[in-house]
Amino acid sequence: MNIFKVDLDLQALNRMSANNMLAHVGIEFTGFGDDFIEAKMPVDHRTHQPLGLLHGGASVVLAETLGSIAANCCVDNAKQYCVGLEINANHIKSAKSGFVKGLAKPIHIGGRTQVWEIKIHNESNELVCISRITMAVMDKK
Repeated sequence: MNIFKVDLDLQALNRMSANNMLAHVGIEFTGFGDDFIEAKMPVDHRTHQPLGLLHGGASVVLAETLGSIAANCCVDNAKQYCVGLEINANHIKSAKSGFVKGLAKPIHIGGRTQVWEIKIHNESNELVCISRITMAVMDKK
């Protein structure tokens, strides 16, 4: 069963990345299904911390991007929008190069809140980070 209330389109999702944080760190949406959205992010000079490892904050940027976009695709955008209330992240494994891929899936989609789990894996499909974001569903005025 498709949970999204908008027709997802990779080109449209990637157009939203222009001229903001997503473009700065190189996030690219790569796929979606009835209950998930995924994107990849390079592990390079833009996303490294000083020791040359993937910055935990960059992982959180990818997680919040996926959770926020997914949440907003689950509401009637003429009447509502979603904003982040809380995000957490557990950094499991380091990454030095290549890409990481994040996949967001819902835990709870309610009328006033949504909770999304985002798993980020490296190119060897090893878990790098697991994150959970709680979104507030707001009415447009």
